[in-house]
Amino acid sequence: MTANDQQQLGKTLWTIANDLRGAMNADDFRDYMLSFLFLRYLSDNYEAAARKELGRDYPVQNNGGRRSPLSVWYDQNLTDVQEFEKQMRRKIHYVIEPPYLWNSIAELAKTQSKELLRTLQQGFKYIENESFESTFQGLFSEINLDSDKLGKNYEERNKKLCTIIQRIAEGINQFSTDIDILGDAYEYLIGQFAAGSGKKAGEFYTPQRISDILSEIVILDSQDPSKGKKKKIERVLDFACGSGSLLLNVRKKLTESGGTIGKIFGQEKNITTYNLARMNMLLHGVKDTEFEIHHGDTLLNEWGILNEMNPAKKLEFDAVVANPPFSYRWEPSEVLGEDFRFKSYGLAPKSAADYAFLLHGFHFLGKEGTMAIILPHGVLFRGGSEERIRKKLLQDGNIDTVIGLPANLFFSAAIPVCIMVLKKCKRFDDVLFINAIDYFEKGKRQNNLLPKHIKKIVETYKGRKEETRYSRRVSIDEIEKNEFNLNISRYVSTTLDEEIIDLHEVNKKLVDLDKAVNKAREAHNKFLKELGLPPI
Repeated sequence: MTANDQQQLGKTLWTIANDLRGAMNADDFRDYMLSFLFLRYLSDNYEAAARKELGRDYPVQNNGGRRSPLSVWYDQNLTDVQEFEKQMRRKIHYVIEPPYLWNSIAELAKTQSKELLRTLQQGFKYIENESFESTFQGLFSEINLDSDKLGKNYEERNKKLCTIIQRIAEGINQFSTDIDILGDAYEYLIGQFAAGSGKKAGEFYTPQRISDILSEIVILDSQDPSKGKKKKIERVLDFACGSGSLLLNVRKKLTESGGTIGKIFGQEKNITTYNLARMNMLLHGVKDTEFEIHHGDTLLNEWGILNEMNPAKKLEFDAVVANPPFSYRWEPSEVLGEDFRFKSYGLAPKSAADYAFLLHGFHFLGKEGTMAIILPHGVLFRGGSEERIRKKLLQDGNIDTVIGLPANLFFSAAIPVCIMVLKKCKRFDDVLFINAIDYFEKGKRQNNLLPKHIKKIVETYKGRKEETRYSRRVSIDEIEKNEFNLNISRYVSTTLDEEIIDLHEVNKKLVDLDKAVNKAREAHNKFLKELGLPPI
């Protein structure tokens, strides 16, 4: 399938979503739409693996497609089912029984079966509790198939679901059945739903172009060019991962550049978004052994594997990327004041947890790792406890680069934001400032970063290049003289210098102009005299 077809599939599904959701909130309908797309992916992947496993024993399609081949095989080989499922768990780590496969569900929708809703409920429970054993419990916990938003009673809800699933099935069937393209369609839909969610979008989505910058930065630092080693990130963390798009972008860009990635780690507080992230990983071909997404509060550090206080046993990451909620209000208690993440720096203020998020990620960053985090500009200059944290990070040589981005790039906030790059063992004594606020394409609802804008930022970062009104390397001494204020415009102003005016030169031009006027007047009056007219 071509890239154009992949995009067209996403657009087709988005059109279906808009047609069918009616008065339903976009966020609510998003969860149904994406869950059904996920079920389609799981089913296709499972049936492809089953076909390979069974070989010649895999039945051909029959009954006009009303029953799946796997359903026929189950009926004909009851004594072998247990061993077959055991083998499937070993190879692809999950099982879906034939009645719950997408094709079976789609057939129920096509025939307007009254059993569709009941079968879907049973299927979701099966996948949660038996298909993945304990690894993916609660995956569909936020999908309420009994919701009044679908209909007032069972019959109405069943009818609505029949319509939704049938339209999705028809939409997908217009294109190739290649399961790899469903991940791209899922990602496209997440972006489209985010565009319609306003401020809520910030809970689960980082705009693609900004995600590209963060990904490129941590990937650039994942190899030692002097040793000629391939790029490799053993462990990457996003502690406010939303739907997981940023983590997947790091993985995609790293593998496209010939590098390798070990394991993906993400944490998400919102239960619905947490489930979206787990689905997103699988839809993009990430095996359940290759990622770990945890549901819990990052600021309270509600993740057992990150609570190890022994430095020798602490889990560290080669790359940390994050787009945490901006200026989030939190409750910095006395207990948190003694927390190993904050003890050396102090607590971020109650009014803004930006530095609390930053310090959380920084604590788990490996010595040779890179952290890239999106933050509001206030972290660069606000005083009080934030100034003390900023000062220590600068004095310890941990802030490597500050990148200023244009305003109105996010669905959830119109304010300009910055990217702060941190390292525990950075190579340079200065701080690189990149002021990219004027480099964007203006859009109707939002501004956009084009590939050329991203390339300029990344290449400037890579070479630590200096360019008038764009980038500059600033010594810690100069920053200290500015009282550790990192306001980008203090170091890289985008305003053009006022032209210096030479008053003597201006006066000479005026005198010459006056002479020219008088000469022209004399010539004009000469012509008037010859014509017998009065002079002017």
